[in-house]
Amino acid sequence: MSASLTLSGLVLYPVKSLGGYAVPTAEVTPRGLRHDRRWLIVDERNRFMTQRQHAEMALLTVAPAYNGFLLSHRQRPELLPLFVPFEATADKTLFVTIWDDMVWAWCGAPEADEWLSEALGRSCRLVYMSDMVRREVEPERNPAGTLVSFADGYPFLLIGESALTDLNARLPEAVPMDRFRSNLIFSGGAAYDDDAWADFTIGELPFRAVRGCGRCVLTTIDQTTGEKTPGGEPLRTLATYRQAGSKTLFGQNVTGPAEGYLRVGDRITVLSRK
Repeated sequence: MSASLTLSGLVLYPVKSLGGYAVPTAEVTPRGLRHDRRWLIVDERNRFMTQRQHAEMALLTVAPAYNGFLLSHRQRPELLPLFVPFEATADKTLFVTIWDDMVWAWCGAPEADEWLSEALGRSCRLVYMSDMVRREVEPERNPAGTLVSFADGYPFLLIGESALTDLNARLPEAVPMDRFRSNLIFSGGAAYDDDAWADFTIGELPFRAVRGCGRCVLTTIDQTTGEKTPGGEPLRTLATYRQAGSKTLFGQNVTGPAEGYLRVGDRITVLSRK
Protein backbone atom coordinates (compact mmCIF):
# COMPACT_ATOMS: atom_id res chain seq x y z
CA MET A 1 0.00 0.00 0.00
CA SER A 2 1.15 3.54 -0.67
CA ALA A 3 0.99 4.37 3.05
CA SER A 4 4.03 2.15 3.61
CA LEU A 5 6.20 3.97 1.07
CA THR A 6 8.85 6.29 2.50
CA LEU A 7 11.55 8.52 1.03
CA SER A 8 14.64 6.82 2.48
CA GLY A 9 17.43 8.63 0.67
CA LEU A 10 18.29 11.93 -1.02
CA VAL A 11 21.55 12.14 -2.98
CA LEU A 12 23.14 15.16 -4.64
CA TYR A 13 25.55 14.92 -7.57
CA PRO A 14 26.87 18.49 -7.98
CA VAL A 15 29.05 17.50 -10.97
CA LYS A 16 27.62 15.21 -13.63
CA SER A 17 29.23 11.74 -13.56
CA LEU A 18 31.35 12.39 -10.45
CA GLY A 19 30.61 11.12 -6.95
CA GLY A 20 27.60 12.18 -4.93
CA TYR A 21 26.70 12.53 -1.27
CA ALA A 22 23.57 11.96 0.80
CA VAL A 23 21.67 14.83 2.42
CA PRO A 24 18.82 14.76 4.96
CA THR A 25 16.85 17.52 3.22
CA ALA A 26 16.94 19.05 -0.26
CA GLU A 27 15.35 22.01 -1.96
CA VAL A 28 13.38 21.35 -5.14
CA THR A 29 13.91 23.72 -8.09
CA PRO A 30 12.41 23.81 -11.61
CA ARG A 31 15.24 21.59 -12.94
CA GLY A 32 15.67 19.11 -10.07
CA LEU A 33 17.20 19.14 -6.61
CA ARG A 34 19.05 22.36 -5.88
CA HIS A 35 22.77 22.00 -6.78
CA ASP A 36 22.22 18.63 -8.50
CA ARG A 37 24.22 18.24 -11.73
CA ARG A 38 24.61 21.96 -12.30
CA TRP A 39 28.32 21.50 -13.07
CA LEU A 40 29.65 19.58 -16.06
CA ILE A 41 33.09 18.50 -17.26
CA VAL A 42 33.70 19.03 -20.97
CA ASP A 43 36.56 18.01 -23.26
CA GLU A 44 38.59 20.05 -25.74
CA ARG A 45 35.61 20.18 -28.10
CA ASN A 46 33.34 21.41 -25.28
CA ARG A 47 31.49 18.10 -25.37
CA PHE A 48 30.31 16.52 -22.11
CA MET A 49 32.40 13.82 -20.45
CA THR A 50 30.96 10.91 -18.43
CA GLN A 51 32.09 7.63 -16.95
CA ARG A 52 30.73 5.87 -20.03
CA GLN A 53 33.92 6.78 -21.89
CA HIS A 54 36.07 7.84 -18.93
CA ALA A 55 35.64 5.31 -16.11
CA GLU A 56 38.39 7.03 -14.14
CA MET A 57 35.93 9.81 -13.34
CA ALA A 58 34.54 7.47 -10.66
CA LEU A 59 37.74 8.10 -8.67
CA LEU A 60 36.82 11.75 -8.15
CA THR A 61 34.81 12.15 -4.96
CA VAL A 62 32.58 15.05 -3.98
CA ALA A 63 32.10 16.10 -0.35
CA PRO A 64 29.90 18.89 1.00
CA ALA A 65 31.51 22.15 2.11
CA TYR A 66 30.18 25.56 3.10
CA ASN A 67 28.47 27.09 0.03
CA GLY A 68 30.06 24.50 -2.23
CA PHE A 69 31.85 21.17 -2.32
CA LEU A 70 35.31 19.60 -2.28
CA LEU A 71 36.72 17.50 -5.11
CA SER A 72 39.24 14.81 -4.16
CA HIS A 73 40.96 11.91 -5.91
CA ARG A 74 40.62 8.50 -4.25
CA GLN A 75 44.05 7.27 -5.34
CA ARG A 76 46.15 10.44 -5.57
CA PRO A 77 46.55 12.13 -2.19
CA GLU A 78 49.13 14.51 -3.65
CA LEU A 79 46.25 16.22 -5.45
CA LEU A 80 44.99 18.42 -2.65
CA PRO A 81 41.19 18.74 -2.36
CA LEU A 82 39.74 21.49 -4.55
CA PHE A 83 36.92 23.72 -3.38
CA VAL A 84 34.22 24.51 -5.94
CA PRO A 85 31.35 26.89 -5.15
CA PHE A 86 27.78 25.74 -5.76
CA GLU A 87 27.38 28.51 -8.34
CA ALA A 88 29.73 30.09 -10.87
CA THR A 89 29.94 33.72 -11.93
CA ALA A 90 29.12 35.01 -15.40
CA ASP A 91 32.67 36.17 -16.22
CA LYS A 92 33.08 33.91 -19.26
CA THR A 93 30.63 31.77 -21.22
CA LEU A 94 30.86 29.12 -23.91
CA PHE A 95 28.56 26.72 -25.73
CA VAL A 96 28.72 23.08 -24.61
CA THR A 97 27.15 19.92 -26.00
CA ILE A 98 25.36 17.32 -23.90
CA TRP A 99 23.79 14.49 -25.90
CA ASP A 100 21.85 16.25 -28.69
CA ASP A 101 21.53 19.53 -26.82
CA MET A 102 23.79 22.54 -27.21
CA VAL A 103 23.49 25.04 -24.37
CA TRP A 104 25.57 27.93 -23.14
CA ALA A 105 27.35 27.64 -19.82
CA TRP A 106 29.42 29.74 -17.47
CA CYS A 107 33.09 28.82 -17.17
CA GLY A 108 34.46 27.66 -13.84
CA ALA A 109 37.69 28.89 -12.31
CA PRO A 110 40.96 28.22 -14.21
CA GLU A 111 42.34 26.36 -11.18
CA ALA A 112 39.42 23.92 -11.41
CA ASP A 113 40.23 23.25 -15.07
CA GLU A 114 43.87 22.65 -14.16
CA TRP A 115 42.99 20.35 -11.24
CA LEU A 116 40.59 18.25 -13.31
CA SER A 117 42.95 18.06 -16.28
CA GLU A 118 45.67 16.73 -13.98
CA ALA A 119 43.30 14.35 -12.21
CA LEU A 120 41.88 12.89 -15.42
CA GLY A 121 45.05 13.01 -17.49
CA ARG A 122 43.54 15.03 -20.32
CA SER A 123 42.62 18.61 -21.08
CA CYS A 124 39.13 19.41 -19.81
CA ARG A 125 37.07 22.24 -18.34
CA LEU A 126 34.45 22.67 -15.65
CA VAL A 127 31.31 24.59 -16.64
CA TYR A 128 28.12 25.63 -14.86
CA MET A 129 24.46 25.83 -15.91
CA SER A 130 22.84 29.08 -14.80
CA ASP A 131 19.15 29.58 -14.08
CA MET A 132 18.84 31.48 -17.37
CA VAL A 133 19.53 28.38 -19.48
CA ARG A 134 16.52 26.51 -20.87
CA ARG A 135 17.24 22.83 -21.45
CA GLU A 136 13.90 21.09 -21.77
CA VAL A 137 12.94 17.50 -21.02
CA GLU A 138 11.61 15.38 -23.93
CA PRO A 139 8.87 17.74 -25.19
CA GLU A 140 6.82 14.91 -26.71
CA ARG A 141 6.37 13.42 -23.24
CA ASN A 142 6.41 16.65 -21.24
CA PRO A 143 4.44 19.34 -23.09
CA ALA A 144 4.58 21.77 -20.16
CA GLY A 145 8.22 22.61 -20.92
CA THR A 146 9.84 20.89 -17.95
CA LEU A 147 13.47 21.90 -17.43
CA VAL A 148 16.46 19.72 -16.61
CA SER A 149 20.03 20.41 -15.48
CA PHE A 150 23.04 18.56 -16.95
CA ALA A 151 21.38 15.27 -15.94
CA ASP A 152 20.97 12.83 -18.83
CA GLY A 153 17.34 13.59 -19.49
CA TYR A 154 15.11 14.12 -16.46
CA PRO A 155 15.28 16.25 -13.31
CA PHE A 156 14.79 13.29 -10.93
CA LEU A 157 15.69 9.60 -10.90
CA LEU A 158 13.72 7.40 -8.48
CA ILE A 159 14.67 3.87 -7.38
CA GLY A 160 13.13 1.58 -4.77
CA GLU A 161 15.27 -0.29 -2.26
CA SER A 162 13.19 -3.41 -2.92
CA ALA A 163 14.21 -3.33 -6.59
CA LEU A 164 17.89 -3.32 -5.64
CA THR A 165 17.30 -6.15 -3.15
CA ASP A 166 15.63 -8.18 -5.89
CA LEU A 167 18.46 -7.49 -8.35
CA ASN A 168 21.15 -8.38 -5.82
CA ALA A 169 19.45 -11.70 -5.12
CA ARG A 170 20.05 -12.56 -8.78
CA LEU A 171 23.68 -11.40 -8.97
CA PRO A 172 26.83 -13.40 -8.17
CA GLU A 173 27.98 -10.41 -6.09
CA ALA A 174 25.76 -7.64 -4.73
CA VAL A 175 26.14 -4.06 -5.95
CA PRO A 176 25.38 -0.86 -4.00
CA MET A 177 22.81 1.76 -4.94
CA ASP A 178 25.52 4.18 -6.11
CA ARG A 179 25.87 2.16 -9.33
CA PHE A 180 22.55 3.66 -10.43
CA ARG A 181 23.06 7.30 -9.43
CA SER A 182 19.50 7.89 -8.23
CA ASN A 183 18.75 11.03 -6.25
CA LEU A 184 15.39 9.85 -4.87
CA ILE A 185 15.45 6.49 -3.04
CA PHE A 186 12.41 4.96 -1.37
CA SER A 187 11.65 2.05 0.91
CA GLY A 188 8.52 -0.12 1.07
CA GLY A 189 6.38 -1.72 -1.59
CA ALA A 190 7.06 -4.60 -3.94
CA ALA A 191 10.05 -4.57 -6.26
CA TYR A 192 9.36 -2.62 -9.47
CA ASP A 193 5.88 -1.53 -8.37
CA ASP A 194 6.96 1.97 -9.43
CA ASP A 195 6.89 0.77 -13.07
CA ALA A 196 3.14 1.37 -12.87
CA TRP A 197 3.19 4.68 -11.01
CA ALA A 198 1.98 7.82 -12.75
CA ASP A 199 1.20 10.67 -10.33
CA PHE A 200 2.45 10.51 -6.76
CA THR A 201 3.38 12.80 -3.89
CA ILE A 202 6.43 12.91 -1.65
CA GLY A 203 5.33 14.69 1.48
CA GLU A 204 3.10 17.42 0.09
CA LEU A 205 4.89 17.80 -3.26
CA PRO A 206 3.50 16.39 -6.54
CA PHE A 207 5.67 14.24 -8.85
CA ARG A 208 5.11 12.22 -11.99
CA ALA A 209 6.84 9.02 -13.10
CA VAL A 210 7.17 9.54 -16.86
CA ARG A 211 9.06 6.46 -18.01
CA GLY A 212 11.54 3.81 -16.96
CA CYS A 213 15.23 4.71 -17.00
CA GLY A 214 17.29 2.93 -19.63
CA ARG A 215 20.59 1.81 -18.09
CA CYS A 216 24.06 1.87 -19.65
CA VAL A 217 27.61 0.65 -19.11
CA LEU A 218 28.08 3.11 -16.25
CA THR A 219 26.24 0.66 -13.97
CA THR A 220 29.11 -1.81 -14.47
CA ILE A 221 31.74 0.57 -13.04
CA ASP A 222 32.75 0.14 -9.40
CA GLN A 223 32.40 3.63 -7.94
CA THR A 224 35.24 3.10 -5.46
CA THR A 225 37.85 1.68 -7.86
CA GLY A 226 36.82 3.02 -11.27
CA GLU A 227 37.09 -0.53 -12.66
CA LYS A 228 34.46 -2.41 -14.61
CA THR A 229 32.83 -5.41 -12.97
CA PRO A 230 33.82 -8.74 -14.60
CA GLY A 231 31.03 -10.16 -16.74
CA GLY A 232 29.34 -6.82 -17.28
CA GLU A 233 27.27 -7.02 -14.13
CA PRO A 234 24.73 -5.88 -13.11
CA LEU A 235 23.72 -4.84 -16.63
CA ARG A 236 24.00 -8.38 -17.95
CA THR A 237 21.60 -9.81 -15.37
CA LEU A 238 19.23 -6.85 -15.61
CA ALA A 239 18.95 -7.46 -19.35
CA THR A 240 17.57 -10.96 -18.70
CA TYR A 241 14.41 -9.71 -17.01
CA ARG A 242 14.18 -5.91 -17.34
CA GLN A 243 14.42 -5.53 -21.09
CA ALA A 244 11.95 -3.29 -22.94
CA GLY A 245 12.71 -3.03 -26.63
CA SER A 246 16.35 -1.97 -26.94
CA LYS A 247 16.57 -0.66 -23.36
CA THR A 248 17.31 -2.28 -20.02
CA LEU A 249 15.21 -0.50 -17.40
CA PHE A 250 15.91 0.15 -13.73
CA GLY A 251 14.37 3.07 -11.86
CA GLN A 252 12.00 5.81 -13.00
CA ASN A 253 12.58 9.11 -14.78
CA VAL A 254 10.51 11.62 -12.83
CA THR A 255 9.34 15.22 -13.15
CA GLY A 256 8.30 17.31 -10.19
CA PRO A 257 7.19 20.67 -8.86
CA ALA A 258 9.05 23.93 -9.38
CA GLU A 259 9.67 24.51 -5.68
CA GLY A 260 9.45 23.01 -2.22
CA TYR A 261 11.53 20.86 0.12
CA LEU A 262 12.02 17.11 0.49
CA ARG A 263 13.10 15.38 3.67
CA VAL A 264 14.27 11.83 4.29
CA GLY A 265 11.34 10.16 6.00
CA ASP A 266 8.66 11.88 3.91
CA ARG A 267 5.72 9.64 3.08
CA ILE A 268 5.12 8.73 -0.56
CA THR A 269 1.54 8.39 -1.77
CA VAL A 270 0.69 6.98 -5.21
CA LEU A 271 -2.25 8.91 -6.67
CA SER A 272 -2.63 7.28 -10.08
CA ARG A 273 -1.17 4.46 -12.13
CA LYS A 274 -0.33 4.03 -15.79
